[in-house]
Amino acid sequence: MRHRNAGFKLGRNPSHRRALLRNLVTSIIIEDRVVTTLAKAKAVRPLVEKMITLGKKGDVHSRRQALAFLMTDDSVTRLFEVVAPRYGDRQGGYLRIIRKGFQKGDGAETVIIELLGIEHVLEEKREKRNETKAKKRAEMEKQLKEQQPEGGKEGDDEKAA
Repeated sequence: MRHRNAGFKLGRNPSHRRALLRNLVTSIIIEDRVVTTLAKAKAVRPLVEKMITLGKKGDVHSRRQALAFLMTDDSVTRLFEVVAPRYGDRQGGYLRIIRKGFQKGDGAETVIIELLGIEHVLEEKREKRNETKAKKRAEMEKQLKEQQPEGGKEGDDEKAA
């Protein structure tokens, strides 16, 4: 029986579990949105909220604590300069877990865990990605149009000869 035993084991030994959770927290802070399993999302939620709280404090001690936990210096910089200021007036509840479906291999429930207030950021990324796709498509069509008349001329030359 697991009476009074809090936390998630996630089927891993303690060092592997700690590394997994540190990597997930770092990814969430850098990417704003991560697809993972429900158990991992529930395990990582309090850790992300603690990191955002450290970011909101903004002092040197908090930055050093975040550096000790997060995997990259870039994630710490992003936490203190971009993510934490978003939630200046909010007292917790910085994450949203959206159920997505089930994994094909083991049937585990997959979820999207994301920071609140990133809708406009994701929309900007979508628009930028669509613009890039449109430019690539236009370039490809231009190349195809350039190649078609040349191919037609070569065929006419062969017929004439």
